[in-house]
Amino acid sequence: MGRVFGEQVTVASFNTRGVPVVGSGLAGRYAVIGAALEAGDADVACLQEVLSYWHLRLLVRRMPSFRYVSFRPSLAGPAGGLVTLSRLPVAGTAYRGFGIPPRAPRISRLARYRAGIKGALVTRLAQPVVCVVSTHPVANRDGDWSAAGRFYPLHCAHLDVLIQVVRGVPVPTVVCGDFNIDRDSSLFGDFLAGTGLSDAFEGGCPATFRAEYLPAGETPHCIDFILTTGGIKTETAAVLFTDKVPLPGGPGYVSDHLGLRARLFLTPSLPGGTARPRRLIRRNTSSAGTCT
Repeated sequence: MGRVFGEQVTVASFNTRGVPVVGSGLAGRYAVIGAALEAGDADVACLQEVLSYWHLRLLVRRMPSFRYVSFRPSLAGPAGGLVTLSRLPVAGTAYRGFGIPPRAPRISRLARYRAGIKGALVTRLAQPVVCVVSTHPVANRDGDWSAAGRFYPLHCAHLDVLIQVVRGVPVPTVVCGDFNIDRDSSLFGDFLAGTGLSDAFEGGCPATFRAEYLPAGETPHCIDFILTTGGIKTETAAVLFTDKVPLPGGPGYVSDHLGLRARLFLTPSLPGGTARPRRLIRRNTSSAGTCT
């Protein structure tokens, strides 16, 4: 298929913190993550678990070519731990919090509160006219995604809001992040059905949570995704940060997750949006405008 300037965009998604902060050499791991993304070919990097402004500075310092930094500020750091860095001009940013989910059996008030600070970050690129949605719903510490699982109602509440977000975006959309739901679960299947999204990996991505960080005998699952709306096609898809790397404390993984990368292009017949952006988000800018 013939290409024109602005049709193609490469998106990376990665849960950056992963392993616990204390004793995990976070600064060294973030230095490697930032340097690797800077040396790579991603136009847009959607990062999860960037939980403080210190975390954000560590990454931004290593990624100077990513001139546009999108997030919604909160008291402690980027809202929901979500940050999107882009080499391409950004036309607008919006954040939608998931809200505190309803009460559910065997779910503590604290767990519901933690789930309530999750959300979705929507970043609209100026060219190509594409919205990139990064998200990080509640973690499932039981590894049970069935309807009988105690985290099932929380996942349903978060995914219902995310479906609304995706449906409300009027331009071609890429949705990515650490979803914390298994690819083979009914939760994921129902989410795809409710949004019409397609998996950039076509179901072929390996487990994205490392077995080394699971209790003995448990099976790792694919819980991270890059998904696209109609009119966006995948040229290539690959995993990132697969191996141990040199770190100040010795060789190790930079996260308990693998990263994802997909080179995408818009089909020429799909019209782009022409809505005028309300605000431009630039490097180290902490304001948020609107994406739609």
